[in-house]
Amino acid sequence: MPRENRSPVLVPVLGDQLTRDLASIWGRTKDDTVILMMEVWDEATYVRHHKQKIALIFSAMRHFAAELRDAGWQVDYVRLTDPDNAHSFTGEVARAAERHEPRAIRVVEAGEWRVQQAIEEWPDKFDCPVEILTDDRFISSIGEFREWAEDRKTLRMEHFYREMRRKTGLLMEPDGKPVGGEWNYDQQNRKPPKGEMDAPERPLFEPDAITNEVIALVEEKFGDHFGSLDNFGWPVTREEAELAADAFFEERLGKFGDYQDAMVHGEDDLWHSMLSTSINLGLLDPLELCQRAEAAFKDGKAPLNSVEGFIRQLIGWREYVRGFYWHFMPGLQTDNALDAHRPLPEFYWTGETEMRCMADCVRSTRDNAHAHHIQRLMVLGNFALLAGLDPQQVQDWYLVVYADAYEWVELPNVAAMILYADGGKLASKPYAASGNYINKMSDYCKECTYSPSIKTCEGACPFNPLYWHFMHRHRDRLESNPRIGRIYSTWDRMGEQKQAEYLDSAQEVLDTLEPAGKGWARGQ
Repeated sequence: MPRENRSPVLVPVLGDQLTRDLASIWGRTKDDTVILMMEVWDEATYVRHHKQKIALIFSAMRHFAAELRDAGWQVDYVRLTDPDNAHSFTGEVARAAERHEPRAIRVVEAGEWRVQQAIEEWPDKFDCPVEILTDDRFISSIGEFREWAEDRKTLRMEHFYREMRRKTGLLMEPDGKPVGGEWNYDQQNRKPPKGEMDAPERPLFEPDAITNEVIALVEEKFGDHFGSLDNFGWPVTREEAELAADAFFEERLGKFGDYQDAMVHGEDDLWHSMLSTSINLGLLDPLELCQRAEAAFKDGKAPLNSVEGFIRQLIGWREYVRGFYWHFMPGLQTDNALDAHRPLPEFYWTGETEMRCMADCVRSTRDNAHAHHIQRLMVLGNFALLAGLDPQQVQDWYLVVYADAYEWVELPNVAAMILYADGGKLASKPYAASGNYINKMSDYCKECTYSPSIKTCEGACPFNPLYWHFMHRHRDRLESNPRIGRIYSTWDRMGEQKQAEYLDSAQEVLDTLEPAGKGWARGQ
């Protein structure tokens, strides 16, 4: 009997492809397909991921496999502890090919560069055809982004976002103009926290037997990784993810826009959606979420600034950074335009610092594998930028510590947005700020050891002298930037004595930074 008449099609499904209508599954027949899912050591350890991140992915994978089996699919599931585990995707596909002798392998392109490079070698490794499919869960394909980016002098997200609005029709009038007359309502989304915020709590999901089994596995095999599993409550199924989405649309979307930049000590969620883990796993469809948000606006249940801000994060920023990642890889991994080489400080792992903002953000990161985007950008990231921390060490840290971090979304945000390591291809200026910004947008400074009103010497908020130290040492590059060049007029008016006080105070801060020990991010 010819092989093609007796052998199935093998469909590898990666851990962030947990979508029932995935392109590689769509159109397949259940009696003619073997779905391969793999827990592999290489993916859990190429950086030492947060315990909650590993538990989330493995639990979601096991639940998805059970869901597929219940629907009648044949699933070949490889567990981390299987004695013959090959430790890599390629190795596990090779073992599965021996077991099933497939007539073809059908896989959706990977989200990360290193995995995709391995997949592109499969046609030469296996003696059956390998079909690599476009990931159509994104609105813009990699090729479409490259076409958009071609011959442009600048690749600003705002221009790309408008194209995505036109393509999807979200918040668009029939005449092609944006609903409300403006494309972007970000100026309305910067309210500082005042008084009692009284934000609703996000739903947490009690671990079931599958999740508890995975949590025990993670504690046993990855017990020395960063983070805590004590309050694990992430959605691990589409049903749970939908419940989390329902809670966001009903309870938090209304104020999401107003307070999306606000920071409150001990308040980890505020009005943020907390849906990024489910979206990036494939449990939720971002376009469906955008359509729900648009419907909430049309029904008078949510204001335009909140809905537009939410939609912009998904079809604007998320789609943009994914295209940017593939457009500039692999060079983006090693970019270091500001020649930054200071080691990552120990307190990024321990949270042991008298800077109240940094300590709280690290605490939330450790306990929840999450911190919201302004904490990541304007506290943790801002310090890394101002202190001149080594980009690759900072990139590793962000990839390790957040449950929603995959390299395609983490790397552009950190290397380009936070650290300006790409030299300005993504951002029009470095996102550098003094302690005044944190004081305005948070309550962190009220009980801090340091004061944002003290600029230099004892008691000064470290962000204040570090800000001017950063501007001074990068003057040759930044003075011609029209968005920040005027800052140097302020610097020059200070006079040599005041400038020296800033620089000396900053150096005192830098001299106290204890480098992190080896082995936190990479290595066993």
